[in-house]
Amino acid sequence: MSYRTAARLLGQLLVFLGAAEVAPALIGLAYGEDSSVLAYLIGATITAVLGFTLMRFGRGSDQTIHRRDALLVVAGGWVAAGLSGAICFYLDTAVPTYTDGFFETISGFTTTGSTILTQVDPATGLFDISHASLFWRSMTHWLGGMGIIVLFVAIFPQLGVGGKLLFRNEVPGPITEGLKPRIKETSAALWRIYLGITVVDMIALMACGMDLFDAANHAMATLATGGYSTRGASIAYYDSVSVDVVTTVFMLLAGVNFSLYYLIRRGRWKKAATDRELWTYMAIAVMATVIVALSIIERHGGIFEAFRYAAFQVAAIITTTGFGTDDFNQYPPMAKLVLVGLMFVGGCAGSTAGGIKIYRLMVVAKATWRELTHAFQPQLVRAIRVGGQVVPDAVVGTILAFFALFVGIWVTASIIIAAMGIDIVTSTTAVAATLGNIGPGLERVGSIENFAFIPVGGKWLLSACMILGRLEIVTVAALLVPSFWRR
Repeated sequence: MSYRTAARLLGQLLVFLGAAEVAPALIGLAYGEDSSVLAYLIGATITAVLGFTLMRFGRGSDQTIHRRDALLVVAGGWVAAGLSGAICFYLDTAVPTYTDGFFETISGFTTTGSTILTQVDPATGLFDISHASLFWRSMTHWLGGMGIIVLFVAIFPQLGVGGKLLFRNEVPGPITEGLKPRIKETSAALWRIYLGITVVDMIALMACGMDLFDAANHAMATLATGGYSTRGASIAYYDSVSVDVVTTVFMLLAGVNFSLYYLIRRGRWKKAATDRELWTYMAIAVMATVIVALSIIERHGGIFEAFRYAAFQVAAIITTTGFGTDDFNQYPPMAKLVLVGLMFVGGCAGSTAGGIKIYRLMVVAKATWRELTHAFQPQLVRAIRVGGQVVPDAVVGTILAFFALFVGIWVTASIIIAAMGIDIVTSTTAVAATLGNIGPGLERVGSIENFAFIPVGGKWLLSACMILGRLEIVTVAALLVPSFWRR
């Protein structure tokens, strides 16, 4: 493993982030927020200087990126993004402490959407966060949604084969459909699709009555399946059927494997439409919506309103976006149980959604059925297939290891949070919400609550859970193996 190579790549990433931090400064300039402009320019300068320093240290290093280098750069890149982005939040006084700034930034980049902010709504007269910081929150979502590293690979073509390793460690979930042979073209194609759908969503929201600033922020958060809003009440603030419908549709679209959009763009509609994971994803969403809607008819006084709110909450949870139009913490036990289950399910592999992913659940279900069959037919040899394609045993093993790590981390982290004096429902769902990159949980971290009360140690632990979840656990967990650091 070459530390100089890793330093050079991390330095280039920080320089890119420093340039990105200029955008909120321009927003602040447009709204006359002089202190915010200064804060973001200082933050951008610090980030860029650190980046150039790392690049200088890594100057002349090997251009080839090996697997260990890729793992270190991807994991280190997210930590570096959190540390640098937090500087801007802290300097702009959007957060009370640097720890809170790191939590908010990591929550943004990992598209989790959990927040420590208690007030972000300018309409209340208690506006204690600038337009610059609101935009930066949404921008962290959008950059993290498809992945900073993916964009990084698209921008720096000299990475070559090493770029492929970066890409594979960054894209959420196993990609089940190849796009292009060259990884730079692949990542660029993904970003063009991502940008295009974001713009369409923004235009649709403006047509529903949102102003440009709110529409742009919510579109970025929606396509990233993040959930940060410019309003304290989230999407509920608008109390609009059209806004609810548009946001529900685009949340569900963001939870689809983006390689399917590439197939559609190439005219291969039939192949995209017959994707088994897509149909499983939609079936789960529809069934969950029906169950939740039937559970809350009495709460909303009619079947139409019940389905309106149920569809939104289900889409927000299964895609791990985390927007809210209703306090589902007040739902009947059946509805809450369904939504908690969806927290673990997540969207499709290759989407911006978090969670375990539909593809993994399908593989585990088929592997379990195979083992049950072997109990009475041990001589039977049966391959695991998903969508007509054989899943290699090595992939099945990796997925089972992911499940074991996910459950183990969830239980361990929940116990630690509970040991800080937090009730068991809040503790377990707070960890599930951060490890699954969902955003809201239940009780004190419910859809209309926040994470401000969590102790400092708990915020750092939950931040680590967000990074673990966003990078599919194994990428980060591999760094904890002692042999990883041996030459």
